[in-house]
Amino acid sequence: MHANRLPASIWVLGFVSLLMDVSSEMIHSLLPLFLVGTLGASALMVGLIEGLGESTALITKVFSGALSDYLGRRKPLAVLGYALGAFSKPLFAIAPVAGVVLGARLLDRVGKGIRGAPRDALVADIAPPQMRGAAFGLRQSLDTVGAFLGPLLAVGLMLLWANDLRAVFWVAVIPGLLAVALLLFGVREPAHAATGKGRNPIRRENLRRLGDAYWWVVGVGAVFTLARFSEAFLVLRAEQSGIALALVPLVMVAMNLVYSASAYPFGKLSDRVSHHGLLAAGLVVLIAADLVLASSTHWLALLGGVALWGVHMGMTQGLLATMVADTAPADLRGTAFGFFNLVSGIAMLVASVVAGLLWDSMGAESTFLAGAVFCVLALVALARFAWPPTAGSTRA
Repeated sequence: MHANRLPASIWVLGFVSLLMDVSSEMIHSLLPLFLVGTLGASALMVGLIEGLGESTALITKVFSGALSDYLGRRKPLAVLGYALGAFSKPLFAIAPVAGVVLGARLLDRVGKGIRGAPRDALVADIAPPQMRGAAFGLRQSLDTVGAFLGPLLAVGLMLLWANDLRAVFWVAVIPGLLAVALLLFGVREPAHAATGKGRNPIRRENLRRLGDAYWWVVGVGAVFTLARFSEAFLVLRAEQSGIALALVPLVMVAMNLVYSASAYPFGKLSDRVSHHGLLAAGLVVLIAADLVLASSTHWLALLGGVALWGVHMGMTQGLLATMVADTAPADLRGTAFGFFNLVSGIAMLVASVVAGLLWDSMGAESTFLAGAVFCVLALVALARFAWPPTAGSTRA
């Protein structure tokens, strides 16, 4: 392999993520409309379903990540997680009430949780240490290509089939199954992933080995998640702008197009610049996004706000994953990603429920203004608790 080229398995993992995101986002981009318009749910219910779903995924990662360290195997758990995600999709199409949607969402997100930490640890296992930022950025970029292709496909099918949401949900099953097949037959797990086989990774002495630098990253990740609630509220904001119902998912297309275009360049940049500074810049961009989205429902303001939201995601999401990989021992990477996402999952639940309550009681503007306030608090925390000086010594 050429020294400056990422391994082929990183690309395959990226395309697996792409296909599953096409499947998930075809549903996710329409789900708030389906819940509110078809099933009669409230914005608070949307926030609860999104918060519970996403936090379930993130919390599940702590167990699957630790299990992948114990077994010394990442791929089997990743395959199981992608399979659960694929098999949950028909439940959305047949759901008669919001409770069934919640069950389907939880099953889908449990699948995401099972696959997430082992897959991220597998990326870290496969990628050369000096190219981890680029590897995580590439996987995130391809993942996000799927995240804008999914809503784009949903828009086309909504226009073609006269807003038949359930029919669109049935089509979403196909790319999910393709993702499972590609992972099963297209990725070979490296032998060095088995370094921790047979040892309990969540014993106290092993958790102490993660170190202060790692736990600092966990805290920063939680603060970032509190400042950024579920993207379902971007979809509801788009509906308020007065555009045709079939075109509402384009808000997710725009956000994820920017996210995809920025994730890989910022991932490469993170291999060369201060992580601390790049995180702070990402928060400033999110503040700008919240203020723009709070200011107006005009389509230009909406487009500007979601574009800034996408830039923030591109700047920070791959970077946080790289920081986890850099600060964790190789045999505890699955556990490290799991605990990182456990804490972020709790923060996601809190952020989404608060956003839903504010939306119902005080209006959409208050939701985005509160997000901006959380960002300012996060910037203060980032300045107060700077990156530990020992972090550089733990790079693997």
